Amino acid sequence: MKLVSRFEAASCSTAELHGLFKEAFNAFAAAPRGSEERRAALSSLENIEAELASRPSYL
Repeated sequence: MKLVSRFEAASCSTAELHGLFKEAFNAFAAAPRGSEERRAALSSLENIEAELASRPSYL
């Protein structure tokens, strides 16, 4: 999985971010420990989570 930057995450809808989060989570779980793929997936998860947290919640 390619790294999802904070800038890229900001340009996605909330629904798209949830989909990307699922993809990044699965990529993280499947990647070998210590690999570049795992680090990229973890960074993507952090960027997506930060973007979701910065958005207003209407619940």
